[in-house]
Amino acid sequence: MQMPTSTARSPRLLNAAVVVAALGYFVDIYDLLLFGIVRVASLQSLGLTGENLTRQGEFLINMQMIGMLIGGILWGVLGDKKGRLSVLFGSIFIYSVANIANGFVQGVEGYALWRFVAGIGLAGELGAGITLVSEVLPKEKRGIGTMIVASVGLTGAVVANLIYKFSGDWRTCYFIGGGLGLGLLLLRVGVSESGMFRTAKADSVSRGDFFALFNNRERLFKYLRCILIGLPTWYVIGILVTFSPEFAKAFGIRGEVKGGDAIMYAYIGIVLGDMATGGLSQLLKSRLKVMYIFLGLSAVVITIYLNLHGATASTLYLLCGLMGFATGFWVIFVTIAAEQFGTNLRATVTTTAPNFVRGALPLLIIVFNFFEGPMGRIGAAAVVGAFVIVTSVLSVRGLKETFHQDLNYTETV
Repeated sequence: MQMPTSTARSPRLLNAAVVVAALGYFVDIYDLLLFGIVRVASLQSLGLTGENLTRQGEFLINMQMIGMLIGGILWGVLGDKKGRLSVLFGSIFIYSVANIANGFVQGVEGYALWRFVAGIGLAGELGAGITLVSEVLPKEKRGIGTMIVASVGLTGAVVANLIYKFSGDWRTCYFIGGGLGLGLLLLRVGVSESGMFRTAKADSVSRGDFFALFNNRERLFKYLRCILIGLPTWYVIGILVTFSPEFAKAFGIRGEVKGGDAIMYAYIGIVLGDMATGGLSQLLKSRLKVMYIFLGLSAVVITIYLNLHGATASTLYLLCGLMGFATGFWVIFVTIAAEQFGTNLRATVTTTAPNFVRGALPLLIIVFNFFEGPMGRIGAAAVVGAFVIVTSVLSVRGLKETFHQDLNYTETV
């Protein structure tokens, strides 16, 4: 590893980079989860019903996640080659335009196209924002900074559901999301590029080489572990919560369960979980210990959820909130990814890792559907859940502690 010269970093916790990254992630999550909230109403208005509605909903989620998978690589490479800010604002612009376009769709084909484009745009904001915040804050504050970004951002899902409840029109929700994103671009004044990136750029080191993550065995396995530790969060959100109305039928739940409400309660839990994991990480001075604690909690709460036979809708919503809290280690997961790699690959890793986790959702749904036939919806969910928890625990075991890691270095590629 080559150590570049020292760069100045802002000692202020709530600087422009933290504020814009947090608000950008707020709009990002608003759009990312909005489809899950308006899924049933929007597809019904397009003429879909019954099992066809469920399958087309899975198809649209998959298109969004595939877009994020592709966008993650694109934005990650650009973040290390062109800078964190160009990705931050470029991604916001694309998903804002796609959001507005979603409000005009008249069929599943157009819906799928614009969810795919939105996915590409949504892929860039979080990684660029976390990378920027990690690099502009001193190491003793960066955990708190990334916690602020994630906690503020994740409330976007709650606001999306409340706006839908207030407006009652799924198209209006998309228009508002797009408008919020375009309005956020006006705040770009005063946000400065990372000093670490400027130093790496001036030193002419190789930056944003995605394939460099695969040409070294140790670096490859470290990268894979950074991805796999995040699987439980999107298993919970993408399968157990998004399709909670279908699970409610399988459980024989008493009362109506709405997907939008389930997502809202889950994200309230995730916000609280991110605050708890961020704070506990500062207290224990460890990222990995916190991951172990919350993975164990996730296993317990998911098991309880999958045994809610004959419960009430209120109990199911409560479990969605608890599952959100237990898997609310998203901020720690992304921070770990940022801290594991040098400046010249940091944006690539921090942007691609969460999007590969999101992009893994279609694969998890395929596996889920495969087991659903012989085992039923609940049995299939248990199999997939056990797989993601065990995989995440084993991946955490292979990572080094990065709480005190100095990020001012580059990778030899």
